[in-house]
Amino acid sequence: MKSPEPDNRPYIAPVKKFGTDSKGNSMVTVRWYYWPEEASGGRKQFHGAKELFLSDHYDFQSTNTIEGKCIVHSFKEYTKLEVVGDEDYYSGFEYKARAKEFTHNYVSVYCNCEMPHNPDDMMMQCDKCKDWFHPGCVKITSAQGKRLSNYICDECSP
Repeated sequence: MKSPEPDNRPYIAPVKKFGTDSKGNSMVTVRWYYWPEEASGGRKQFHGAKELFLSDHYDFQSTNTIEGKCIVHSFKEYTKLEVVGDEDYYSGFEYKARAKEFTHNYVSVYCNCEMPHNPDDMMMQCDKCKDWFHPGCVKITSAQGKRLSNYICDECSP
């Protein structure tokens, strides 16, 4: 959906129902996605650039505000994309807009830094214990990590 401010990113909402208002104008019922900045707590380091939260906020909007189509993937589907296009986003959490809280507050953490996975950041999996690590947290560069054919973490190495 078009943002009222010309330089802002679009508002994203799946269309749930088509209809008309009392004047006969074409309208849609939408369920809004929120950007991390719009949710309680704001954007954190582990939020991906294209992360959205599906909210319980429904609205009735003019079809004239529809800007285009995008795809909101599950977190798992998004991490498997070989190429992330402009139209690709992901959502892994639901947000209760009026209560300003998430439907669940448990997030899996990884690496020595104990941060949730951000698909914008590279991670490597240990071939033995299957834990995941950021290259910088194990003192190698992302370029070095990409060149590794296998990885054994410090805990698992002899």
